[in-house]
Amino acid sequence: MLDIVGKRGLYFIISALIILPGLVSMIIAPGWITLDSGLRAGIDFSSGSVMNVSFRQPVKEDDIRERLDELGHSEALIQRIGGTNFFIRTVVLREAIGDGLSEREVIERDLEKFLGMERDRVEFDTVSPIVAQETVRTAFFALAAASVFIMFFVWYAFRRVPKAHRYGVSAILALLHDLLIILGIFSILGRVINLEVNSMFIVGLLIVAGYSVNDTIVVFDRIRENVSRHPDRDLAGTVNLSIMESMGRSLNTSITTLVVLLAMLFIGGNSIRELLLVLAIGAVVGTYSSIFIASQFLVMWDRGEIGRFFRRGRTAAVSSLLHLIGR
Repeated sequence: MLDIVGKRGLYFIISALIILPGLVSMIIAPGWITLDSGLRAGIDFSSGSVMNVSFRQPVKEDDIRERLDELGHSEALIQRIGGTNFFIRTVVLREAIGDGLSEREVIERDLEKFLGMERDRVEFDTVSPIVAQETVRTAFFALAAASVFIMFFVWYAFRRVPKAHRYGVSAILALLHDLLIILGIFSILGRVINLEVNSMFIVGLLIVAGYSVNDTIVVFDRIRENVSRHPDRDLAGTVNLSIMESMGRSLNTSITTLVVLLAMLFIGGNSIRELLLVLAIGAVVGTYSSIFIASQFLVMWDRGEIGRFFRRGRTAAVSSLLHLIGR
């Protein structure tokens, strides 16, 4: 039988190597969810106007950029979304700028005149700054509330197991691990390919939270059964046995889910692309954390390794401070 628990340090190193680049990508940005940060905010999270437009003949992004620069929108984000279809994002367009025309109408007329845009195929949307701020605030509270509810639910579900609170906390730590990886990947993709996050991204995070915790509970439930059957056995051995017994189910569920998500990602529309990508990453990361991360926290906690880690950290910090004072 594989000694998964005995190699727990390796799994945390792997997770750190995956999480750190994403954290760096977010930290070095001037803001958290802004157009200039690694997490490139969609219109749901930052005010602005977006247009999905189609042209009668092939055009280049530079051509559209030139026309928008002429109209005073050098800040516009332009992306080709297939064929002669383009995604254009600007600051919030004004309702009236003269001659009874709105700024949107001026842009549409200009693109139609010079580049042959099809005005009857324009999709337009706008979000005000107030709505964008409220969306960010609501999304944060939704994730926080879901995490707190999950922790207490797991705690209650395992109330008959000794030190049941550890199961709830470990499940949340594993969930935090998954969310950090997803945020980090989207932060990097935001820098590399201008991938934006929107309300569907938040929906995806909430779904991943449920999926990840469900997979973790499968392993925890097997640990609970084995603890009841063998109360005198070392917890590390019980956890390792439980992981091996539930690994097949977790992998089968993850693989079948991932196949469906990848199929939808390749043939689905752009409107749910971010959602499907979040779910695909979450299916992989959630399975990994439920097997190699969540249950390891139980063992570390049981052996006092977490306490020793923080005590060493405090000791090192105090020693460094005293050294600086001595100098």
